[in-house]
Amino acid sequence: MDDIKVISRALAGAEKTVLIGFPGSGLVGSIALQYIVDQMEFEQIGAITSKYFPPVALMTRGVINAPVRLYEKDSLAAIISDVPIHPMICYEVANGIMDWLTQFGVKEIVTIAGIITNEPEKRVFGVASSRGILHRIEEEAIILPMGSISGIAASILTECKTRDIPGIGLLGETVNTPDPRSSAATIEVLNKIYNLNL
Repeated sequence: MDDIKVISRALAGAEKTVLIGFPGSGLVGSIALQYIVDQMEFEQIGAITSKYFPPVALMTRGVINAPVRLYEKDSLAAIISDVPIHPMICYEVANGIMDWLTQFGVKEIVTIAGIITNEPEKRVFGVASSRGILHRIEEEAIILPMGSISGIAASILTECKTRDIPGIGLLGETVNTPDPRSSAATIEVLNKIYNLNL
């Protein structure tokens, strides 16, 4: 945890659903979550820093912000990154995030990412850390029958599995370029599951 620092106030209350989006295929997760945070007017409560992160800072209208940020609103929290996580450090980053989140008795973790299929449909596929939680999403997402996922989303879901924390992965069908349409498809699924009114 020393190499991954969470600089944030505590989450306000337990039983939060935590949405997590890092840049990956199609930038699906980061685009979707930034839209949700902006439209629902989440409050930024902190940031995550690490010596492993690239030396990049987000700038909006001349004001610098951290590349990995924490937000909160009502029963939801969100972690959004503007920088990709190298495969060699995915475990450390996922472990550091989960160590911090588990202090607050979170209800479940939802990772949003892209999956490359090069198909035009923009379907949303779903995976979960247990059969019980899989039932919650099977009417809204296409359940992947077999295969593997990779990157930080996979590491976070693996941590959910080993720590017995409900974890959901929503994977928007995409190509390997920024894909707002795929992000919109994942937002639509999140809307149905969590009644976000977006």
